[in-house]
Amino acid sequence: MIYAIVLFILAGIAEIGGGYLVWLWLREGRPYWYGIIGGIILVLYGIVPTLQKFPSFGRVYAAYGGVFVILSVLWGWGVDRKTPDTYDWIGAVICLIGVSIILWGPRH
Repeated sequence: MIYAIVLFILAGIAEIGGGYLVWLWLREGRPYWYGIIGGIILVLYGIVPTLQKFPSFGRVYAAYGGVFVILSVLWGWGVDRKTPDTYDWIGAVICLIGVSIILWGPRH
């Protein structure tokens, strides 16, 4: 389970970090190499989920969606210095519950 969680976190950081660098390049006029590095990181993001042991592509990516929401709230707080409000935290907790159900719910 620790392996799966670490991969979810690595992929989420790669997706958000790569996207953030592309954002900075295109929206905030940073040098073009921000976009190149961001693009490379986004390619790595596409590789990390394939290392998961879960057999279903759709289930893994659905879980990544929930992890992405949680990490995005944390990224906004830590990097953009936008303090999450109560609804951000409630939404993140709901996503965490959803991810847990998707990945570890009993199957027939």
